Amino acid sequence: MTRVGRRGLLKAGGALSAAAALSALMGNTAHAAQGRQRGDDTMQAPNNGGYGALRPAPGGELLLPAGFTYVAFGHTGTPMSDGTPTPGMHDGMAAFEGENGLIRLVRNHEQSQGPAFGARSYDPAAAGGTTNLVFDPRSMELVSTYPSLTGTIRNCAGGPTPAGTWLSCEETFTGLDVEHPHGYVFEVPADATAPVDPVPLKAMGRFTHEAVAIDPKTGIVYETEDRGTSGFYRFLPTDPNNLATGGRLQMMAIKDRPQYDTRYSQHTGQPLPVEWVDIADPDPDSTDSLAVFKQGHAQGGAVFDRLEGAWYGDGSIYINSTSGGDAGLGQVWEYRPRGASGGQLVLVYESTDPEVLQSPDNLCVSPNTGGLVLCEDGGGKDLLRGVTTEGQIFDLVELNTPNTSELAGATFSPDGRILFFNVQSPGITYAITGPWENGAL
Repeated sequence: MTRVGRRGLLKAGGALSAAAALSALMGNTAHAAQGRQRGDDTMQAPNNGGYGALRPAPGGELLLPAGFTYVAFGHTGTPMSDGTPTPGMHDGMAAFEGENGLIRLVRNHEQSQGPAFGARSYDPAAAGGTTNLVFDPRSMELVSTYPSLTGTIRNCAGGPTPAGTWLSCEETFTGLDVEHPHGYVFEVPADATAPVDPVPLKAMGRFTHEAVAIDPKTGIVYETEDRGTSGFYRFLPTDPNNLATGGRLQMMAIKDRPQYDTRYSQHTGQPLPVEWVDIADPDPDSTDSLAVFKQGHAQGGAVFDRLEGAWYGDGSIYINSTSGGDAGLGQVWEYRPRGASGGQLVLVYESTDPEVLQSPDNLCVSPNTGGLVLCEDGGGKDLLRGVTTEGQIFDLVELNTPNTSELAGATFSPDGRILFFNVQSPGITYAITGPWENGAL
């Protein structure tokens, strides 16, 4: 599995931590914002992260650094291995080690209204879900594709588990439907070759989910919520090896600062001591999409602005607040668990310039160096941005078309040789290879 904790967030040998790197980036951003002129490259990593300028890659669909190539596969509408047309709206994704050197990908599809694209659907009228892909890194070819979760709504992001499964999250709360309520997390094995029996993990909460990240040391599942007023949650499973057995859902609060608003007037590097409040009813019988949030907020829970991407690394959980910050361009937060205490929340980056970064959504970490890859979902054309371990940002991938679609699902192969990502519309998955050793990733 692509797992940050395998090598830690950074290489040994004096490299900065991811938090320090992003704090350095934030410091540079703040400094540059005071007198920055258009075209000033103060924020840019030297030689674009060591890779040089982006240029049309062979095939012409992407702008990549020199020496990098790509293959495109998994297009919307192409027949899968069982003949089912590939669904669209490609979104969150993770890569897992497969047998005989193959790579298994689990990919979300953020579709809404049905019909379901496969059998065993949770809701026959819902068109979202996941597909499982088998990819051969030697030939750089797609081997097979299968529907794996069907009949769900707006499967936006999620996260891998230590057990080799993918947690797919519904970014919706459609109101009470006695037969088919939505707003849940579903588990999908990475080796599934047919639709699984969909089991909503109701104890993990019914709300507008986005992403999850699991601390492998404790088995605690951290969850983000994509609303303008959103909470950050943790799920304490009864059995970390079987999430369906239930557990306890909690919401983050800032100690001695009830209902703390993280969206404005924040300071990078300032630790905020954390406590957690219990959610009495994680699966509310309600039509209020904020029913879970309001339970936690009433007890002093903190509020964020559109929490999206989440990733575990080096003992911390990193989360993106896509619209947070005084400029509304996005924040990156680090939550540091601390033994039996509540831990600490630290703002490590807040964007002040849309030319540098706008609306960070999904994120992943390079297993080669610990550098970061951020997926944008903002206005205008979106890019994949890289962040060096020295805290400098650079352009990594750009579409060589006028397409302004969201980029999503960035994830490295377990060996760090291939970077996969999705273009949500028209729905394409790309695999990029090249001389990663020449630069920051």
